[in-house]
Order: sequence, then structure tokens, then C-alpha cells
Amino acid sequence: MRDTDVIQHIQDLCRERDWSYYRLAKESDIPYSTLNNMINRTNIPTIPTLQKLCDGFGITLSDFFTENSDRPQLTVGQQEVIELYNRLDHEKKNVLKAYMKGLLMDV
Repeated sequence: MRDTDVIQHIQDLCRERDWSYYRLAKESDIPYSTLNNMINRTNIPTIPTLQKLCDGFGITLSDFFTENSDRPQLTVGQQEVIELYNRLDHEKKNVLKAYMKGLLMDV
């Protein structure tokens, strides 16, 4: 993967989630200025910064560099749940997970 591919992939992941770069910076716990400079100057992130970005996106470094075709096939419903989950902020993700665990207790 070329340097510009890494930046493009970050941009694509933001677009998929309908996230601004500010939101990504907040979710990743990195300064917005760092992310903005990286995107605008096409500077490839360091591994620790890329790890923080992946954490913010809720993916692994391996997921970041893996083509979508290698991922397991999901049903339309599973894809919808994941897409909605990815658009939530960190706090709402925790609330959703707690809610889902509560639902399982009734089963």
C-alpha cells in the first residue's frame, strides 16, 4: 500500500461512517491539527498514530490493510447493525453494548 493509499483509505473510512475529521480525531484521541496536517499534506501516519486511528474506527491494523473481499460475508441486517454502530460515538457504543447484553439476559 502506497502512502497516498493509506490517506485515501482513512478518508474512505470517514466517508463510510459519515464522520468528519474532527470526529475521527476525537474518537482516536489525537489532536485534530495532527490529523488535518496528515490529510492535507498527505503525510503517512506513524504506526502508533495509525493504531489510534484504527482504534477510533473500531478496527484492527490488520483490518485496515485487509481487502474487503477477505472479510466474512454478512447478511444485510448484520451490515446495517455494523454501519449504525460505526456511526456512534464511544459513549453511545458502550450504551448499545450494555443494552444488547441486557437483551441476551432475557433469552
